[in-house]
Amino acid sequence: MLLLPDEICYIVTGKILSGEVHMSYKIIFLDIDGTLTNAEKKVTPATKKALFEAQEKGYLAAIASGRPDRGVEGIAREIGLDKFGGFTLSYNGGRVRNFKTGELLVQKSLGSDTFGIVAEFARRNGADVMTYEGDTIICENPDNEFIQIESRINGLPVKKVDNIGEYVDFSVPKCIIAGKGDRMAELEPQLREHLAGKADVFRSEPFFLEIMPYHTDKAVSIGELIKKLGIKREKTIACGDGYNDVSMIKYAGLGVAMENACDAAKEAADFITLSNENDGVANIIERFMKP
Repeated sequence: MLLLPDEICYIVTGKILSGEVHMSYKIIFLDIDGTLTNAEKKVTPATKKALFEAQEKGYLAAIASGRPDRGVEGIAREIGLDKFGGFTLSYNGGRVRNFKTGELLVQKSLGSDTFGIVAEFARRNGADVMTYEGDTIICENPDNEFIQIESRINGLPVKKVDNIGEYVDFSVPKCIIAGKGDRMAELEPQLREHLAGKADVFRSEPFFLEIMPYHTDKAVSIGELIKKLGIKREKTIACGDGYNDVSMIKYAGLGVAMENACDAAKEAADFITLSNENDGVANIIERFMKP
């Protein structure tokens, strides 16, 4: 990994990147938290300006986030996806929409049987699990500090249920086991083995162990979307900072990690940009999405 004088880092795959060779990118996929937004959960004016200018030139933009639909919508409007016909990949790619038309392009769900397995695993291990019922978070312990974070970030109310394994008799977009980072790291390989062939398991944050429908992540859904759009993989850029961004960073034609990204994201990236506090997304757009 080589840190250049202008604060940009070019890395890992043997590619030497320069602005001149990347005029042909067509679409940029952006994680929200830690990538598109700063520590205050806001899109900076510089990043917003860069995104509007890129879309005005004909580039496409898409949000690829672990957030539920409602948690994505406000940011999507703020960066002009409703105006320019961009896309949202919510629930880590479990739902893909044309944000301008509202057309649902991809939808994947966890069945209630699989959720029941997760709920029982959480119960045996003294952990709290949450999922979604419409625009409401449901769980047995609404006082869990990490479930409260999910509620606050996405503006979703929390509903307490007595036995979530019995309550959920419907398909859900995903579920999350929420707890201290060291405990989630301990449970992650156990749950992945327990759900092999039934669901995908990864951490989106140190304190969130996410369970997704089998063969569902940001990279898979990006692949499905660009196939519908007729865009080649090498024409894509993906920017992220977290564990759940690794797949799309590896998949994209230009995989970008933020300076503030986790080590796994940086190791997967072709390019490391400035942090989310220093308009790292704007920097990528200005360098690689020129007229």
